[in-house]
Amino acid sequence: MTVARKICLGFFAVITAGTILLMMPFSTSSGKWNDLVVALFTSTSAVCVTGLAVVDTGTYFSFWGQFFIALLAQIGGLGYMTCTTFLILLLGKKFDLRQKIAIQQALDRPGMSGSTQIIRSIIATTLIFELTGVFLLLPAFVPNYGWNQGLWLAVFHSVNAWNNAGFSLFKDNLIGYQSSYLVVFTITGLIVLGGIGYQVILEMYFLLREFIKNRQKKLSLSLDFVVATSTTIILLILGTAAFLAVESRNPGTLSNLSWGDKFLAAWFQSVTPRTAGFNTIDIGKMTNAGLFITIALMFIGASPGGTGGGIKTTTLRVLTSCTKSILQGKEEVLLYKRKIAVSLVLKAVGVFMGSVATVIVSTILIAITDSELPFIQILFEVVSAFATVGLSTGITGTVSTAAKIILIVTMYIGRVGILLLMSAILGDPRPTRIHYPEENLLVG
Repeated sequence: MTVARKICLGFFAVITAGTILLMMPFSTSSGKWNDLVVALFTSTSAVCVTGLAVVDTGTYFSFWGQFFIALLAQIGGLGYMTCTTFLILLLGKKFDLRQKIAIQQALDRPGMSGSTQIIRSIIATTLIFELTGVFLLLPAFVPNYGWNQGLWLAVFHSVNAWNNAGFSLFKDNLIGYQSSYLVVFTITGLIVLGGIGYQVILEMYFLLREFIKNRQKKLSLSLDFVVATSTTIILLILGTAAFLAVESRNPGTLSNLSWGDKFLAAWFQSVTPRTAGFNTIDIGKMTNAGLFITIALMFIGASPGGTGGGIKTTTLRVLTSCTKSILQGKEEVLLYKRKIAVSLVLKAVGVFMGSVATVIVSTILIAITDSELPFIQILFEVVSAFATVGLSTGITGTVSTAAKIILIVTMYIGRVGILLLMSAILGDPRPTRIHYPEENLLVG
């Protein structure tokens, strides 16, 4: 079995196990067997760290149901191979060559050396940030809900924020905390750090440690670090400004808020499409311009190696740099004075085209099955599912069973990755020594 098939089947197995657990009577607050579609949709949404929900998570599921959702989101955020590798490490077993190759492909690393240490670092980083999130959220939840419920709310939302899952135990998501600086900046901090990628966080840690030891030494930054951080900062600033511009006069979202609360809500709405799914405003009452801006941010998504989805920030930068090179008449793609390999450019194009094709097909299918829904809402729901975001205009629970199945498949494709899925279906690509003659073609 190829590595790609092993990873895809691994996610499928976890979704299946999650579906069985969520169907059990002890997982629902009513104590009755759960509906298969509800259990399957919720399990897929959790494992794919999406956050789309067809029922109210806080009231429909019991404590155990909520616990399983958080556990599935944790497994989905870490990734199937990371969790499997961690279990092997706990058992004290050694890796064979196939397992090392699987880890390399799952983490998208250039080599196989140091994979064990990377896994340990990922687990440690996850625990540190999630526990920090829990302690920061306790003062916001405990006074209103008591220690037991407040602690569980803090744990649940911290895990979901770090893993960019977006499940909330509140009926209105986090709208009730739109004015809370503590909740807003804690949740958005976890979302950004979880989505920016473990390798970027680890590099940031080593850079700070090196800077403290020797402040006069010039720090050397990797291209991954520079591209991920710079693109994230640019998108967050532009997103916040865009939402303030298009939603400030909208009475359904920002119009009735103070300027301080408007900034908080716009900042949160700029962060959450990257790709968490929490919201502090009513998404269904946003303007069409606001919805389309959110769709664009969702489609771009987070950074490689993180817990978020989308086409990724690096893909966006490679494509924009490619366009810039064409406009300047250059034959090389340059990014921060570094030449980008042709293979990476082709991979970026493949990711973009595969993602666009998936969104188009899913949108057309749901437009057929649920023709009464507005197009913008269908497109929003599909992009949210594919980019594993979890934001919704409120139609997730009302769409037909066929549309829910389409969204389930879309979430799965978005989580495992379009190229990895095609590799699993078609098999690993084999290099060829055949070279064909070159010929010009009219383009554009």
